This record gives sequence, C-alpha cells and structure tokens, in this order.
Amino acid sequence: MAAERQLVTLIRQMQPVLDSRTFVFACLGNDGVIPAGLKPQMLFREQEGPTLITELREAQEHGLRYDFVSRMITLNIHSALDAVGFLACITSHLARSDMGVNPVSGFFHDHLFVPADKADLAMQALAELISQQTD
Repeated sequence: MAAERQLVTLIRQMQPVLDSRTFVFACLGNDGVIPAGLKPQMLFREQEGPTLITELREAQEHGLRYDFVSRMITLNIHSALDAVGFLACITSHLARSDMGVNPVSGFFHDHLFVPADKADLAMQALAELISQQTD
C-alpha cells in the first residue's frame, strides 16, 4: 500500500494506539557505546553524543542519564515521509492542551512521545482531532 500524503485522510485514519510501556530520552557519552543488552526504541546520533529512546526500566538498570518520562502513541497510518502538515497539525492541537510532544517518524508510521502523566489526555485530544475532520 502506498504511503498517504493527504492531510485530511491522514488525520481521519491515523488510529492512535497508546503503548503500555514508559519511555525516556537518554544520552550516552561521546564514546557512543550502547550498554550490552540495552534495546533502544530509537537511536539518533547528535554532536554531543547519541540520544536513545528506551524504556524507563532499561535506562534505570543501565544507569543512564535520562529525561522526559513519556508514553508512546503510534499513529497507525502509513504516512509519507514528505507528507505536509500532519505532525504540525497534531503537535499544534496537543499544544492547545498545554502538552509538549516529541514526534518521531519511522518509515511507516509516526510516533508521539507525550508526558507519561498526560497520555490519556493526549489520546482524548487526538480523538477530538479525528472527530473534527469527520464531522
């Protein structure tokens, strides 16, 4: 199936799913060595050292420095990597609920890392956004 580019379709069909796990953003030292046994959800190399998104319990077990305790919402629509406005629309909508969000795009789906204590509110806000597009 081809990736979707139309904003209205992306919003209407995004089917958000809240992951049960708790995640954090962790920073490795400049040596960039990932501890043995650690299975990050994502790795991104920055000048200051690699950033990992990993489960909270793994970060704690490996003594990693971390921030932003969050939950992951996966948007279950195959969004095109060059789709215009999809994440902007979503992040703006969540901002109106006074919520920061760290979006991450994979090849097939977009994932939203939202504050763990606001995950249910984020799901409600996304349902509201979908409803606005289908009315």
